[in-house]
Amino acid sequence: MVKIDCLGDMCPVPVLRLKTVIDSLKNGEECMLVTDHSCTISNIEAFCKVHHLTYDTDEVMNGVWEITISANK
Repeated sequence: MVKIDCLGDMCPVPVLRLKTVIDSLKNGEECMLVTDHSCTISNIEAFCKVHHLTYDTDEVMNGVWEITISANK
């Protein structure tokens, strides 16, 4: 699993970083994006819906989220 550390990054940086990783994933592979900005969650979820990607969001500690995205190519 590819991990994208976006701690401290504000939008649109996490979405752009996710886009470059998703393009290189094979069908069924996953990546995890870690963020500490709540606005990133809605932007990543919107990106995933547009690109027909599945995702799961988990707040692992107060103010830090892990978003696991699966490539469905």
